Amino acid sequence: MFAGVAAAVGAAACSTRVPFMAESAPPMPLPARPPIAPAAIAPATTRFTVDPKILQKALAALDEHSKTITARDRIAIVDFSAPSSEQRLHFLDVESGKATRLLVAHGSGSDPGHTGFLKSFSNAFGSNASSEGAFMTDTYYAGKHGRSQRLIGLDATNNNALDRAIVIHSAWYANDEMVAAHGKLGRSQGCFAVGENRLDDVFGFLGKGRLVYAVRA
Repeated sequence: MFAGVAAAVGAAACSTRVPFMAESAPPMPLPARPPIAPAAIAPATTRFTVDPKILQKALAALDEHSKTITARDRIAIVDFSAPSSEQRLHFLDVESGKATRLLVAHGSGSDPGHTGFLKSFSNAFGSNASSEGAFMTDTYYAGKHGRSQRLIGLDATNNNALDRAIVIHSAWYANDEMVAAHGKLGRSQGCFAVGENRLDDVFGFLGKGRLVYAVRA
Protein backbone atom coordinates (compact mmCIF):
# COMPACT_ATOMS: atom_id res chain seq x y z
CA MET A 1 0.00 0.00 0.00
CA PHE A 2 2.79 2.40 0.91
CA ALA A 3 5.23 1.38 -1.82
CA GLY A 4 5.14 4.82 -3.40
CA VAL A 5 6.01 6.47 -0.10
CA ALA A 6 9.17 4.51 0.49
CA ALA A 7 11.02 6.84 -1.84
CA ALA A 8 9.57 9.86 -0.10
CA VAL A 9 10.93 8.92 3.32
CA GLY A 10 14.17 10.81 3.68
CA ALA A 11 14.71 11.36 -0.01
CA ALA A 12 12.93 10.43 -3.07
CA ALA A 13 9.47 11.06 -4.49
CA CYS A 14 9.02 13.57 -7.27
CA SER A 15 6.78 16.47 -6.31
CA THR A 16 4.39 17.37 -9.09
CA ARG A 17 1.14 19.21 -9.25
CA VAL A 18 -1.75 16.84 -8.63
CA PRO A 19 -5.46 17.66 -8.34
CA PHE A 20 -6.17 18.47 -4.74
CA MET A 21 -8.71 18.55 -3.14
CA ALA A 22 -16.16 28.58 12.17
CA GLU A 23 -14.73 31.36 13.16
CA SER A 24 -14.70 35.18 13.24
CA ALA A 25 -11.81 37.50 12.51
CA PRO A 26 -8.70 37.06 14.69
CA PRO A 27 -8.74 39.13 17.89
CA MET A 28 -5.86 41.34 16.76
CA PRO A 29 -6.48 43.61 13.73
CA LEU A 30 -5.24 42.37 10.39
CA PRO A 31 -3.90 44.52 7.54
CA ALA A 32 -6.30 45.71 4.87
CA ARG A 33 -7.40 42.98 2.51
CA PRO A 34 -5.12 42.82 -0.54
CA PRO A 35 -6.47 41.96 -3.99
CA ILE A 36 -6.56 38.29 -4.95
CA ALA A 37 -3.98 37.27 -7.53
CA PRO A 38 -3.73 33.94 -9.33
CA ALA A 39 -2.59 31.32 -6.85
CA ALA A 40 0.93 29.99 -7.04
CA ILE A 41 1.66 26.40 -6.23
CA ALA A 42 4.97 25.24 -4.81
CA PRO A 43 7.46 24.61 -7.59
CA ALA A 44 8.25 21.02 -8.47
CA THR A 45 11.06 19.56 -6.42
CA THR A 46 13.02 16.33 -6.51
CA ARG A 47 11.86 15.18 -3.08
CA PHE A 48 8.93 15.21 -0.71
CA THR A 49 9.74 18.13 1.60
CA VAL A 50 8.16 16.97 4.87
CA ASP A 51 10.54 15.91 7.65
CA PRO A 52 10.88 12.11 7.27
CA LYS A 53 10.07 11.64 10.97
CA ILE A 54 6.81 13.55 10.54
CA LEU A 55 5.96 11.50 7.47
CA GLN A 56 6.55 8.31 9.43
CA LYS A 57 4.27 9.56 12.22
CA ALA A 58 1.55 10.38 9.71
CA LEU A 59 1.74 6.94 8.11
CA ALA A 60 1.69 5.35 11.57
CA ALA A 61 -1.46 7.36 12.34
CA LEU A 62 -3.00 6.13 9.09
CA ASP A 63 -2.39 2.56 10.24
CA GLU A 64 -3.54 3.24 13.80
CA HIS A 65 -6.87 4.62 12.59
CA SER A 66 -7.32 2.17 9.72
CA LYS A 67 -10.73 1.05 11.00
CA THR A 68 -11.98 4.63 10.80
CA ILE A 69 -10.04 5.97 7.84
CA THR A 70 -10.75 3.59 4.98
CA ALA A 71 -9.64 5.94 2.16
CA ARG A 72 -5.89 5.45 2.42
CA ASP A 73 -4.68 6.51 -1.02
CA ARG A 74 -4.09 10.20 -0.25
CA ILE A 75 -3.24 12.13 2.92
CA ALA A 76 -2.51 15.68 4.02
CA ILE A 77 0.22 16.62 6.48
CA VAL A 78 0.43 20.02 8.17
CA ASP A 79 3.95 20.68 9.42
CA PHE A 80 3.43 23.41 12.00
CA SER A 81 7.19 23.52 12.62
CA ALA A 82 7.31 25.86 9.63
CA PRO A 83 6.10 29.48 9.77
CA SER A 84 2.86 30.51 8.11
CA SER A 85 4.86 32.17 5.33
CA GLU A 86 5.91 28.73 4.07
CA GLN A 87 3.80 26.21 2.17
CA ARG A 88 3.42 23.78 5.05
CA LEU A 89 0.20 21.98 4.06
CA HIS A 90 1.53 18.94 2.19
CA PHE A 91 -0.58 16.68 -0.01
CA LEU A 92 0.77 13.20 -0.61
CA ASP A 93 -0.43 10.51 -2.96
CA VAL A 94 0.52 7.53 -0.81
CA GLU A 95 0.59 5.06 -3.67
CA SER A 96 2.65 7.05 -6.18
CA GLY A 97 4.67 9.18 -3.73
CA LYS A 98 3.83 12.34 -5.68
CA ALA A 99 3.29 15.44 -3.57
CA THR A 100 2.56 19.15 -3.60
CA ARG A 101 1.95 21.82 -0.99
CA LEU A 102 0.35 25.19 -0.19
CA LEU A 103 -0.13 27.79 2.52
CA VAL A 104 -2.34 27.26 5.57
CA ALA A 105 -3.06 29.47 8.58
CA HIS A 106 -2.88 28.47 12.24
CA GLY A 107 -5.03 29.56 15.17
CA SER A 108 -4.60 32.87 16.97
CA GLY A 109 -4.51 31.04 20.30
CA SER A 110 -1.45 29.15 19.10
CA ASP A 111 0.37 32.38 18.24
CA PRO A 112 -0.92 35.18 20.51
CA GLY A 113 1.78 37.60 19.43
CA HIS A 114 1.11 37.01 15.72
CA THR A 115 4.72 36.13 15.02
CA GLY A 116 3.87 33.80 12.15
CA PHE A 117 5.05 30.77 14.16
CA LEU A 118 2.81 28.32 16.00
CA LYS A 119 3.87 28.31 19.66
CA SER A 120 1.50 25.74 21.16
CA PHE A 121 -1.47 23.47 20.49
CA SER A 122 -4.72 23.21 22.41
CA ASN A 123 -7.83 21.05 22.29
CA ALA A 124 -9.72 23.31 24.71
CA PHE A 125 -12.95 25.10 23.91
CA GLY A 126 -12.49 28.83 23.51
CA SER A 127 -8.72 28.54 23.04
CA ASN A 128 -8.80 29.65 19.38
CA ALA A 129 -5.78 27.40 18.99
CA SER A 130 -4.79 24.79 16.44
CA SER A 131 -4.87 21.17 17.56
CA GLU A 132 -2.39 18.42 16.80
CA GLY A 133 -2.98 14.85 15.78
CA ALA A 134 -4.97 12.84 13.26
CA PHE A 135 -8.16 14.24 11.78
CA MET A 136 -10.56 12.60 9.34
CA THR A 137 -12.24 14.74 6.72
CA ASP A 138 -16.02 14.63 6.99
CA THR A 139 -19.06 16.36 5.48
CA TYR A 140 -19.27 19.68 3.63
CA TYR A 141 -21.49 22.60 4.57
CA ALA A 142 -21.96 26.31 3.88
CA GLY A 143 -21.10 28.43 6.91
CA LYS A 144 -19.99 31.94 7.79
CA HIS A 145 -16.83 31.41 5.70
CA GLY A 146 -18.71 29.89 2.77
CA ARG A 147 -17.97 26.33 1.71
CA SER A 148 -16.32 24.40 4.53
CA GLN A 149 -15.49 20.83 5.48
CA ARG A 150 -15.91 19.35 8.94
CA LEU A 151 -13.08 17.45 10.59
CA ILE A 152 -13.32 14.66 13.14
CA GLY A 153 -10.47 14.56 15.65
CA LEU A 154 -9.30 11.00 16.23
CA ASP A 155 -6.79 11.55 19.04
CA ALA A 156 -7.00 12.76 22.64
CA THR A 157 -5.21 15.92 21.50
CA ASN A 158 -7.93 16.92 19.02
CA ASN A 159 -11.09 15.00 19.86
CA ASN A 160 -13.02 18.24 20.46
CA ALA A 161 -12.48 19.34 16.86
CA LEU A 162 -16.03 18.65 15.66
CA ASP A 163 -17.66 20.40 18.62
CA ARG A 164 -15.17 23.27 18.40
CA ALA A 165 -16.08 23.66 14.70
CA ILE A 166 -12.46 23.15 13.63
CA VAL A 167 -12.90 22.86 9.87
CA ILE A 168 -11.23 23.47 6.52
CA HIS A 169 -12.32 26.73 4.90
CA SER A 170 -10.90 29.51 2.78
CA ALA A 171 -10.05 33.00 4.01
CA TRP A 172 -8.60 36.15 2.52
CA TYR A 173 -5.97 36.28 5.26
CA ALA A 174 -4.58 32.96 3.98
CA ASN A 175 -4.07 34.18 0.41
CA ASP A 176 -0.57 34.14 -1.06
CA GLU A 177 -0.56 37.93 -1.21
CA MET A 178 -0.48 38.17 2.57
CA VAL A 179 3.02 36.69 2.61
CA ALA A 180 4.25 39.05 -0.08
CA ALA A 181 2.79 42.06 1.72
CA HIS A 182 3.32 41.18 5.39
CA GLY A 183 5.69 38.23 5.57
CA LYS A 184 3.08 35.94 7.17
CA LEU A 185 -0.54 34.90 7.02
CA GLY A 186 -3.32 36.08 9.27
CA ARG A 187 -4.62 33.71 11.92
CA SER A 188 -7.77 31.63 12.22
CA GLN A 189 -9.53 30.59 15.41
CA GLY A 190 -8.12 27.11 15.13
CA CYS A 191 -9.34 26.14 11.67
CA PHE A 192 -7.19 25.09 8.72
CA ALA A 193 -7.72 28.20 6.61
CA VAL A 194 -6.38 28.16 3.04
CA GLY A 195 -6.35 30.75 0.29
CA GLU A 196 -9.63 31.70 -1.36
CA ASN A 197 -8.52 30.31 -4.70
CA ARG A 198 -7.21 27.07 -3.19
CA LEU A 199 -10.33 25.58 -1.64
CA ASP A 200 -11.35 23.62 -4.73
CA ASP A 201 -7.86 22.09 -4.84
CA VAL A 202 -8.09 21.02 -1.21
CA PHE A 203 -11.61 19.60 -1.46
CA GLY A 204 -10.79 17.84 -4.72
CA PHE A 205 -7.70 16.15 -3.31
CA LEU A 206 -9.01 15.11 0.09
CA GLY A 207 -12.68 14.40 -0.36
CA LYS A 208 -14.42 12.70 2.54
CA GLY A 209 -12.89 10.09 4.85
CA ARG A 210 -9.16 10.89 4.45
CA LEU A 211 -6.40 11.71 6.90
CA VAL A 212 -5.22 15.19 7.80
CA TYR A 213 -2.28 14.94 10.18
CA ALA A 214 -1.18 18.07 12.05
CA VAL A 215 2.03 18.10 14.04
CA ARG A 216 5.09 20.10 15.00
CA ALA A 217 8.54 18.52 14.98
